[in-house]
Amino acid sequence: MRALRFALVACLWLVAPVGHAQDVDVRIASKTFIESYVLGEIAAQLLTSEGFTVAHEQGLGGTLVAFEALQAGAIDLYPDYTGTLAQVIIGQPGLSGVELAAALAERGLVMRARLGFNNSYAMGVSGPVARELELKTISDLAGHPDLRAAFTHEFLNREDGWPALRAAYGLPQQPAGIEHALAYVAIESGQLDFTDAYTTDGELSSRDIVLLLDDLDFFPQYDTVLLTRTDLPEDVARVLAKLDGVLDEPTMQRLNFAVAEGTESPTSVAAAFLREKGLVAGPAPVEATRAQRILANTVTHLKLTGIALLLACLVAIPLALVLSRFERAARTLLYVTGLIQTIPALALLALLIPVMGLGQAPAVFALFLYSLLPIVRNTLTGLFSVDPLLKEVATGMGLTQRQQLWHVELPLAVPTLLAGVKTAAIVSIGTATLAAFVGAGGLGEPIITGLNLNDHRLILEGALPAAALAIVVELLFEWVERALIPAHLRA
Repeated sequence: MRALRFALVACLWLVAPVGHAQDVDVRIASKTFIESYVLGEIAAQLLTSEGFTVAHEQGLGGTLVAFEALQAGAIDLYPDYTGTLAQVIIGQPGLSGVELAAALAERGLVMRARLGFNNSYAMGVSGPVARELELKTISDLAGHPDLRAAFTHEFLNREDGWPALRAAYGLPQQPAGIEHALAYVAIESGQLDFTDAYTTDGELSSRDIVLLLDDLDFFPQYDTVLLTRTDLPEDVARVLAKLDGVLDEPTMQRLNFAVAEGTESPTSVAAAFLREKGLVAGPAPVEATRAQRILANTVTHLKLTGIALLLACLVAIPLALVLSRFERAARTLLYVTGLIQTIPALALLALLIPVMGLGQAPAVFALFLYSLLPIVRNTLTGLFSVDPLLKEVATGMGLTQRQQLWHVELPLAVPTLLAGVKTAAIVSIGTATLAAFVGAGGLGEPIITGLNLNDHRLILEGALPAAALAIVVELLFEWVERALIPAHLRA
């Protein structure tokens, strides 16, 4: 028991410092699209130039995830839009600027900087389709139910998104969900006819996509702001105030286009803009090389899965050993761990943000929960499959139940037990790629960033090492099995 307590304390010590870093002055988040990445970087680099230590959680999630993280204190600010805040957060579309500010203040929030441009929603239609069908307004879509549509998952469900748009215009299409960065590619390749667009999207200047006129004035004004809590330190607020009115629609579209084309990263685009405006002096920040990023992300990925797997083994194996003598309790344990397995990983991570904040702590806890089922199931299966005759012989030899468990049943169950641990390890490696959604890093970070930026090189930067890691773990467990388990038991 002393060794078990030591291992648990060691694991929690490794995770705790990164759950809510002590040496970070300001934690910034961005949502999962190019513009939010760029705006988050602009705020982060400006604060860094003023001497603050800043962490930027890129691509944290949609509006509700970022908002929950802000209210919970896991982050200090993120870029958002007045129309989104009024309709999705406050639930009162059409609020004036003063009314919105007052409604946010009641929740302990304030818009610190109005960046100067409006980025509204629009319906983007394939150029050839728009010209062939003479589509000019959103109302024109109502007469073409066969048009193929796909929208971002957030737009499909939010109050100022597809449900309300469909009702207002009487649109008959049945859209699917798609990542925003992939929608334009699908339209250009002829697999899609229209999608939701942002009026400042950089791709609109390089792709044959027509924005339809919002003839019913359905979409409200979406002025861009930096949303913070009211308790943000005044010295941080003074620096953010320098960003008031520094951007307009053409400039934002130009910055987005540079990232969308893959010629520059959000970091380099933000640095060039700040120097251009005279807000930051000196050289641009040095970005890590691809090799350095892969190494750092792989180490983080191993840390996440390793700690979670160790905790799962320390909890699941002893629990299964104790309950193996009580069939009903063992089946209850299997039921509970199986029920946990049915919770979608993204939903679980989102639910953990208000409780555990951002960082590696919620990621490790989620991976720990998902590792329990295969370890518990295989441990109990191995114990239950021991030949009853061997148990009778052991009893006849005068062995106590405890001695039978340690000297007969557990050694015979080891092959099945190890198979469960191996399954849990490999599943954790794959599931840990989602940990980037809560700012935990790992190999999921380049995958998610690559999806949002439509950068296949970034996707492969995370996917290939993750696949290689799973193969290495598979081979490692095979070696352990050969070293520890006699050949006749392996067979």
